[in-house]
Amino acid sequence: MDFSFTPDQTLLKNSAHAFLEEHCKSAVVRLWWDDPRGESEGLWKEMAQLGWLGLSLPEEHGGSGLGMVETALLLEELGRAAYPGPYWPTMLVADAIAEAGTDVQKKRWLPAIATGEARATMTLLDADLDWSPDAIATRGEKTPTGWQLSGVKRYVAWGHVAGVLLIPARTPEGVSLFLVDPAAAGLRWSPMMNMDPGTRLADLTLDRVPVRAEDALGAPGSAAPRLARLIRRGAVGAAAEMLGAARRCLDMAVGYAKVREQFGQPIGSFQAIRHKCSEMLLETENSHSAVYYAAWAQDADAEDADLAASVAKVYVGDASRKVCGEAIQVHGGIGFTWEYDLHMYFKRAKALEAQYGDADYHRELIVRRAAR
Repeated sequence: MDFSFTPDQTLLKNSAHAFLEEHCKSAVVRLWWDDPRGESEGLWKEMAQLGWLGLSLPEEHGGSGLGMVETALLLEELGRAAYPGPYWPTMLVADAIAEAGTDVQKKRWLPAIATGEARATMTLLDADLDWSPDAIATRGEKTPTGWQLSGVKRYVAWGHVAGVLLIPARTPEGVSLFLVDPAAAGLRWSPMMNMDPGTRLADLTLDRVPVRAEDALGAPGSAAPRLARLIRRGAVGAAAEMLGAARRCLDMAVGYAKVREQFGQPIGSFQAIRHKCSEMLLETENSHSAVYYAAWAQDADAEDADLAASVAKVYVGDASRKVCGEAIQVHGGIGFTWEYDLHMYFKRAKALEAQYGDADYHRELIVRRAAR
């Protein structure tokens, strides 16, 4: 059995690595942290030209029609570069539109996303911070022209640059999804601090926000399974980004251990450092297996696709935090300084632990499946 990537997949990974090494250096990333937008319009357009924004979209809408494995390869490289921008939220919204949107919705948004003209994001968490679709508390009430949405959404990423929001709400029929203009009347944004300076977050209050009937995504009341799949896919993507952060920190730790000398010899020659680096490699390689099995399972619609996604999210979340933290220990005092890059990856990995279902949420899903 051959578990290696195909030549096309390897080419995608290598080309993404080379591009980001040139255009997304840590010094440039730090400049974007201080930018009001927090991301680069120029880089976004270049990503579109490379086909990254349409990677998983249908070919008839300007995409490449590729799967989760290819997407995970790209996300791993984005995590390795600590890329700041709304790539993954936009791709998840695009996938939801491709799956459940009307012809009008697809023609409106998918080509615009593929060409870099539009960004998107989701509002998955309500005020109680429960990731389960059954916990959606935002209300959707019918009006003569469509709907009115009221509620609170927490930790919305990149809403200030999004052209469309995907908002789940509880309607009389059940959980429903809506495509909403971020500038719609009744929306109030409250920017918030984030552990990861490369991701912009805000709380969102909805006060009778008007939504047209044609902006419902899919049949009203049918969105709970679709929302669960969206979170599951998001979890695999987040795990891939955390894997990229862990690989970068492992490489930095090993490189430093080879050149930093104590008592006249490289610290990598000391058993304690060698064992620490070997444990970091073990965690990283196990994370690699978890991520790419979960990605394959999504593409193959495998029976254990949901379990694989939860296992990947939990395991890689723990492993990436450990690897990034141990890399700081290998570096010693310099690893804690703001000027050194390690903290970029540690904070990104830690922040991603809480996205698309935290460890408690996914462990609960694992237990429920095991108890069947």
